[in-house]
Parts: sequence; C-alpha cells; structure tokens
Amino acid sequence: MQYKALLITETPEGKFERSIVQKHTDDLPAGDVLIRVHYSALNYKDGLSATGHKGITRKFPHTPGIEAAGKVEESSSSKFKRGSEVFITGYDLGMNTDGAFAEYIRVPAEWVIPKPAFLSCKDCMTIGTAGFTAAYALYKMELMGQTPDYGPIVVTGSTGGVGSLAVAVLAKAGYEVIAVTGKKDSEDYLKFLGAARVESREFLNDTLGKPLSRAMWAGAIDTVSGNMLTTLLKRCRRDGNVVATGLLSSIHFSTTIYPFILNGVNLLGIGAGQTPMPLRLKLWNKLASEWNVCDKLSAIAQEIGLEELKDTYIDAILCGKTKGRVVVKLKENCCAPEKEEEVLKEVPAVVEAPVLAIG
Repeated sequence: MQYKALLITETPEGKFERSIVQKHTDDLPAGDVLIRVHYSALNYKDGLSATGHKGITRKFPHTPGIEAAGKVEESSSSKFKRGSEVFITGYDLGMNTDGAFAEYIRVPAEWVIPKPAFLSCKDCMTIGTAGFTAAYALYKMELMGQTPDYGPIVVTGSTGGVGSLAVAVLAKAGYEVIAVTGKKDSEDYLKFLGAARVESREFLNDTLGKPLSRAMWAGAIDTVSGNMLTTLLKRCRRDGNVVATGLLSSIHFSTTIYPFILNGVNLLGIGAGQTPMPLRLKLWNKLASEWNVCDKLSAIAQEIGLEELKDTYIDAILCGKTKGRVVVKLKENCCAPEKEEEVLKEVPAVVEAPVLAIG
C-alpha cells in the first residue's frame, strides 16, 4: 500500500531537509503489527530527530514520530486482530524505527497497547508521551511518600506538553499546583487546567549563590533544568521530591550536596520511553481513573496536519514556542470514543488485558 510520510534526509553537506513523500508499506521495518495511524503528536525528541540529532536517530533518511494511535491493518500476533484500536508511546518508534509522522507504521506487538474505549485516538495522543511522563513523575513522587497535604508542587515549563499534563494530573490528584511559565498570557489556560497559582520564570531564578534557601514548596516536576532545577532543589521542603523530566533550558545544572544531606530532598529521574509494559499499563489505568483529565484535553490539544508540522511546528517546539500538545492528524473520520456511561466499567478490562497475557 502507498502512504504519505514526513521524511528527513541528510544532504552531502551535512544539512537535514524535510519533505512529504509517498512510500510503500513494503518498505517499513519488520514487525508483528501494521497500524494505520490516525493521530500522532509532536514531542521535543521528534524535533531533535527531525533536525539530525544523532543521539536520537543514527541513520537517515528517517521518519520521526515517537507515538501513534490508530487501527490494526495486519497482525501476526494473537494479541491484536485486524480492526483493533491501539496506540503506542515510546520504545524505539520514531528514533531508529520509522515513526508515526506517516500514515502507516509497523512495530513489534510488545510495543502496542489496546486503546481504552472512552478515549478517541486524538485523546490518546493529547495525553500521549507527555501525559504518561507526568503520570510517571507523580507515581515516583508518591512512591517516595509525597502526599497532597505536605505542600504545593511546582511545575516548570507549564504550558508545554509535559507541563500542561502535569498541572492537570497533579490537580486531579488533589495537589496544590504552582505553575511556572514564561508566557504572560497563559494564566487563564493554566488555571483552567488546575493551577492554584501562576508565576513567571523569575520566581525560580535564584542567583544569590547560597546552597540552601527558605523552603517554599514540597516538590516539583521540572521540564527545564538549568538554574530552575537548581532553585527547585535548594528551596524544596525536607524530604520533598523533585522530578527532572526535560532539558528545555540546558542539559546541565549546578547544585551543592546540601539539599540532599541536610534536607533529604530526592532528585528523581524519568525515562518514560523504555518503561516496562506492566508499569506502563498501571500508569495508563491511573490516567483512565483517578488521574483522568479528559475534561481538559480540548484546551490542551492543537490539531495540525503534516504540512504544518514540516513547515512550522518542528522548529517551534525546539524554540519553546508551542503550547499544550500539538497533535498531528493523519486520517479523516478517525475512531471516536464510546459514550462515557458505556465505557467506564470497561476501561480496566480493556487496558489490563495485556498484563494477563504477559503474565
């Protein structure tokens, strides 16, 4: 079958060019499941791949896109039948395996998750890697004893994909959220998502040089790094948890040992892409139940096509100029969610089924 895809090619001069091309499904990599992609979403990692970052993608030509939602067209796996509605986030999709900025992908069955009945394909991608990362961050914090009554949680880069979903998920879980952003016109948006307070970047720009400062929050989900992460650590309450999820500002930050040995602050990391399937399903179940933020998704999602992705949005995400989640539509008349009253009781069965298969 012929299909349309975004292709990144490397010129002899070492430059990287983007084009939308026609490909054939015979050219896709080996795998158990061929999926007709209805929606994908743009992530920072996709932007790096599309601009030739060899730490993300080693060989070109290449199609980025680390997540997809759609329908199974062909399957050699007993887990998935033709017509099954599924989604994928992470693993090697879009990195060194042809990704989801295309109408078709072929992947191992072990990467694939059944789509919860109450979510549309667009919903799955609006939550996607960003919402999964936010859920993973909160899960890790709570494993370390974090509770809503201990104090507020700061979210940096709060208008981005991970930031927006982190604000919404934390608020849904009962936490007081301090949203930090450089976008002055985003207060109404962030308060709709659940932020109790909205602060500018200067709120986290401690330049006094002291190893510790007055405690102002109980934890944080940080997407920025750099001096913001340094400030989050030195002003965190005793036994609080700061989760590092991104590098929008820098791949480096500087701190002393004092936040850790005097205040017992925990600096936690997230590597969402390779999360084992049983934990992945557990977190999606939380997103389908007590951390359900479906009432916020329409505000978070910005829908575009491949042409807009190629010409505008890849550059925008690398410059921190996107808001919420940029979802890429690849098929008309996409699969829709069922009515809420018909599906809430079904979600655990649908999502947990692969756990039983895995054993």
